[in-house]
Amino acid sequence: MLAGPADAAAGLAVRGADALGRAAPVRDALTARDVPARLAAKDPTLWGPGAETGAKVRLGWVDTHRRSRELLPQLAELTEELADLDHVVLAGMGGSSLAPEVIARALGRPLTVLDTTDPGQVRAALADRLERTVVVLASKSGSTVETDSHRRAYWHAFLDAGMTEAEAARHFVVVTDPGSPLEAVAAEMGVVTIVADPDVGGRYSALTAFGLVPTALAGVAVADLLDDADALAVSLGRDQDNPALALGVALGAAATTGRDTVALVADGTGAETLGDWAEQLLAESTGKAGLGILPVVVESPDAPGATGPGVLTVSHGGALAPGVAPLDAGVADVAVNGPLGAQFLAWEYATAIAAAVLGVDPFDQPDVAESKEHTARILATGPTAETPSFSEGAVEVYAPAGAPGDLAGVLRWLLDGLTDDGYLAVTAYLDRHADAAVAGLRPPLAGATGRPVTFGWGPRSLHSTGQYHKGGPPVGHHLQVTGAVTDDLPVPGRPYTFGELQAAQAAGDRQALADRGRPVLRLHLTERAAGVAQLLDAAGRTRT
Repeated sequence: MLAGPADAAAGLAVRGADALGRAAPVRDALTARDVPARLAAKDPTLWGPGAETGAKVRLGWVDTHRRSRELLPQLAELTEELADLDHVVLAGMGGSSLAPEVIARALGRPLTVLDTTDPGQVRAALADRLERTVVVLASKSGSTVETDSHRRAYWHAFLDAGMTEAEAARHFVVVTDPGSPLEAVAAEMGVVTIVADPDVGGRYSALTAFGLVPTALAGVAVADLLDDADALAVSLGRDQDNPALALGVALGAAATTGRDTVALVADGTGAETLGDWAEQLLAESTGKAGLGILPVVVESPDAPGATGPGVLTVSHGGALAPGVAPLDAGVADVAVNGPLGAQFLAWEYATAIAAAVLGVDPFDQPDVAESKEHTARILATGPTAETPSFSEGAVEVYAPAGAPGDLAGVLRWLLDGLTDDGYLAVTAYLDRHADAAVAGLRPPLAGATGRPVTFGWGPRSLHSTGQYHKGGPPVGHHLQVTGAVTDDLPVPGRPYTFGELQAAQAAGDRQALADRGRPVLRLHLTERAAGVAQLLDAAGRTRT
């Protein structure tokens, strides 16, 4: 694999892209229309008349890394002022949290990411070095229910710890779009606010204030990220020696020739969690109108689902020395290696190119709001009573009529229902630290079916891959895992708890999927540790 020379610029290399079927004619068609130069010039007409209005105010990511330099003096001053607050908590969802988490982990800086409504996970964050905590509240819209709930919980905790309101305000930094409701709330609280670039959508915001503020506070030299992106930017308008174009062509060409699943695998050379960010970028940008690229983050090059029919395997990692091959060269169809800032810009550009090949608008998310609307209704009216189909140990099973009456059997039944072009999405509305083992469901289920299997944490998946699952090809089956709450936590100033909010979000997600005819199997853990162990055992038995 990885045939042919690399497309390279500014330390970023893309190998194998030109060898893919239809890559050459797709690239020729794009360059004949002058697409690379037009995208670099932020031409909003590239995705058709229906997308033009939105694209006019969503193409700022092409050069936002240059405008973001204006933030550097403010970030340096803020970091110095808050030097005694060395526990940085980022409260944000989707595009407001995924890139900062990748940056901090790739560069070895501590950052607590709070992108959940699980009361156990929220409670653990609140209990961790509260007096030394600075909370970055990040929300583009300024109305994200999870982030507002985190704000309320931390404000209440700071005051309960004996701080005055002025002292508590020092422990917050807000990142939001200008004019958002959160900006107004921050002003009332007396909190420092840094406004983000309004011409950049959330999933494209890695190199805006959303990516830079929390990571700068965590000790990242964010100017280096901007330097890397700036070095790559000069290649974006070129027809040749344009690695971002090569990646976009590979994604688009593969998707239009039956390889519309992209397995994202870290090659061991750095930025191991970049796939978690790229997953949202691809799924939310392309998964609509019944089309899309399904990204699957796999655990290793030899994990089930890393290769297979209909799969484009893309490895990602840090910059490589000249002549050095990626560690998984025997597996990947395409390898992307380079500095992190350049990777962000390249993947954003490539996704926009792939969307142009597919003929979809890469900047809207038309199917995201429905789950939120269902959640709000459930919180207002109360949940609908549900009776389990059966219980087995610490697991209650809520299955459609006609499903088998045992846990391994019902999982096998769900997999057997997949069509030759179908996939399974596993979503866990649990604590992604305390219940982390549940992510181990993905490999055995993928091995048992031979079809793509994704894994995501709720509710962050609602702000990430949820668009694809509801607006993409209608071939997905869904396994939702929920868990009992033994120690709930109030959301101050709201008539519900974190546990009730989490349950409403899970129910709202199920309803949105059911409204679109997507099969959903729900497994509820009455005791989480025991239930997770049961699920892993049952998943292992689906292969026999």
